[in-house]
Amino acid sequence: MSARIHEIAKQYNVEPKDMLSWLKEQGYVAADTKSVSSTVSKIYYDEIEKKYGKPAAAPAVAVAAPAPAEVPALKLPAGVFVKSAADIVREKEEVAKAAAAARAAANPAAPVAAPKPPPAPTMKAPPLPPMAAARPAAPAPLPPRPAAAPAPAPRPAPVAPPPMNKAPVLPPPVPSFARPPLAPSPQIAKNPPLTPVVPTAAASTISVTEEGGVKIIHLKPPIIVREFAVALGLKPFKLISELMEMSIFASMNQSIDEAVATKVAEKHGFLLDIKHRGEAAAPVVTPEKAKINKEEKAREEDIKNLAPRPPVVVILGHVDHGKTSLLDAIRKANVAAGEAGGITQHIGAYQVEHNGRKITFLDTPGHAAFTKMRARGASVTDIAVLVVAADDGFMPQTDEALQHAKDAKVALMVAVNKMDVKGANLDRVKQQMQERQIAPEDWGGETVTVPVAAIKGQGISELLDMILLQADVLELKANAKTEASGVVIESQVDVGRGPLATVIVQRGTLRVGDALVCGPHYAKVRAMFDDQGNTIKEAPPAMPVRVIGWSGSPDSGAKFFTAKNAREAERLAEEAEDLLKKSTVTDDAVPKDISIDALFANIAATTAKVLRVVLKSDVFGSLEAVQNVLEGIKSAKVSLNIVAADVGVISKNDVLMASTGKAVIIGFNTKQENGVTALAKHHGVTIESFEIIYELGDRVKELMADLLDPDLKENKLGGAEVRQVFPVAKGFVAGCLVTEGKINRGITARVRRGKESVFEGKIGTLRRFKDDANEVRAGLECGIRLDGYDGYQPGDRIECYEVQKVRASL
Repeated sequence: MSARIHEIAKQYNVEPKDMLSWLKEQGYVAADTKSVSSTVSKIYYDEIEKKYGKPAAAPAVAVAAPAPAEVPALKLPAGVFVKSAADIVREKEEVAKAAAAARAAANPAAPVAAPKPPPAPTMKAPPLPPMAAARPAAPAPLPPRPAAAPAPAPRPAPVAPPPMNKAPVLPPPVPSFARPPLAPSPQIAKNPPLTPVVPTAAASTISVTEEGGVKIIHLKPPIIVREFAVALGLKPFKLISELMEMSIFASMNQSIDEAVATKVAEKHGFLLDIKHRGEAAAPVVTPEKAKINKEEKAREEDIKNLAPRPPVVVILGHVDHGKTSLLDAIRKANVAAGEAGGITQHIGAYQVEHNGRKITFLDTPGHAAFTKMRARGASVTDIAVLVVAADDGFMPQTDEALQHAKDAKVALMVAVNKMDVKGANLDRVKQQMQERQIAPEDWGGETVTVPVAAIKGQGISELLDMILLQADVLELKANAKTEASGVVIESQVDVGRGPLATVIVQRGTLRVGDALVCGPHYAKVRAMFDDQGNTIKEAPPAMPVRVIGWSGSPDSGAKFFTAKNAREAERLAEEAEDLLKKSTVTDDAVPKDISIDALFANIAATTAKVLRVVLKSDVFGSLEAVQNVLEGIKSAKVSLNIVAADVGVISKNDVLMASTGKAVIIGFNTKQENGVTALAKHHGVTIESFEIIYELGDRVKELMADLLDPDLKENKLGGAEVRQVFPVAKGFVAGCLVTEGKINRGITARVRRGKESVFEGKIGTLRRFKDDANEVRAGLECGIRLDGYDGYQPGDRIECYEVQKVRASL
């Protein structure tokens, strides 16, 4: 709806041009508007009223405004009256009597046309009901109208029409021959539109408060657009525009839904507190409070669904103290035979059953390079069993494993293994335990100590009993009715099945088809296998399973959790990857002004010897251990650069990468794809494969040393003393006595005079008396002449030597 600018200006007693200028400044009309005959939208009337005060009269609009609640009295033209119901009935009776008398006087059988009543002045009245539309036919013709018409009866006063929300009370229908024709009346809608609610400042129920830095709008429905815009700090037309963008069309005086108002408020940084009639004021819930309430509710739900779960036990200890043999006896499977060199280089996760109860075991490596893997094993378990050999006692890695268990704050037990070996001394082990503040129970301490002999299977049942007893003391419980979450124990890439991950479920139940997120990797669980390789459909808490369906190899020790679906899991993984990339960007990437010394240092660094390595391993834990070994190799002469490190078989892409970066491929417990050997030979790429980690470290040191220039070592062959100088045709010859070793012709020699070297060159002439000689040994006399030197003096020493190239060391 709109009105002309000059009409609005007239209502406010303002010059139309001034009104036009002000509207342009406010942006309520187009900037290029020149005529005061242009229109202004009705939504700006409130702003105009704020500027110029109350109008003298309502401005005219182009479209009829909605009907008001009260309809004013109907104004009739002069001389037009409205008959009352009694007058109409009386006139009807008189006309009927006159018609009957006329018919009786004339021929009753002949029809007589009814005369038309005299024309009456027109009047405006509400339309008649439908029954008035049916006009009865005249029964007989009427006699001619008399010459003098009787004086009309006095007219009653005009009657105001009823309100529009009620049906108008109309007089009964009048026959067409008696009722004067009515003028056309304005059309009235059967269902008039509802009058919009016009809020006032006094009736406003909206208030704005601030709590914890969050602005809160308190209101009661209905939510009127104008009031809501004021609370948001917006102009009404701005809010109307935003609603139109949401496909919601509302005027300033209309109400909007609570859900729509909540979205708009959140968009502008407000919270909405809606209080309905009859409700008590609800406490305002901020995002922080909502998060706390959600966590408390989840915690209560967890406590409600807690149920006993199997314990997770880790086997720790020094290399070759029998950890894997102990686990072998527990599982009744030969695991150690499958490990290279008899050394465990992976974390194995297994589950056994004893006395009707399940126990989950983790076997960790004992080699020094696997420190992180041992620490990871201790951090995800409930009970740590420290294996100590009865003949060796505590060793450096035993102490390291003990420290991991203490840091993880897990229950500690000690299994004294190799009790059947000659030289086993249980008391000595207990004495060492007491020295480390883990005194055994029978010595007054709290540490459960069980002597076992893994090879012969002695003490295994007693150890399992004590583990279950310790689990009962710990009261281990978990909620199996929630979404699954846990820890990745190990990951690898399998040919044909892609990335695999061995995980332990710590909470909830993991099922086939679940979507998982683990850092920058995600998975749609396609299949799960237990430690025996059997396919399973679900994994309850504390159960180790191998999961297939990962997008990549997740890091060992990383936490995983369940997402709503695969798309959500992929989105969360991408966000984690972006965050990881941002965290790796440092100030080093920003170019800075550097000094001349730093510039030359950088140039020297580019020319330094560097061994570039592409690492491939079977599992992530081993890859991590190999990286630790290589990073531990320090040398000032040559540096080590790990170009890429990944799990899986050595592929052709790895060869191409190594060829581009001039790197060496190092494989650990992994195989090669078909055609890799030929491709590596074609590109000149070296591939080294190892199964034992310390052999890998030694070989990498050798490769680094091969890059260095060989060291030059001087080897003295002999020496001679100058006794006399003889002139010859081309110069002088030194007559010498060989004092040590031998003198060879063509060999490098230097002339020393005292402690100073005066000349170095090759022996061009060597004679024994008058004959040329190739070699003169100690105790014999000879003549020596060095090419290009004639300044010999008696007493000089001539030393012969050779330079040998020796392999450089790191």
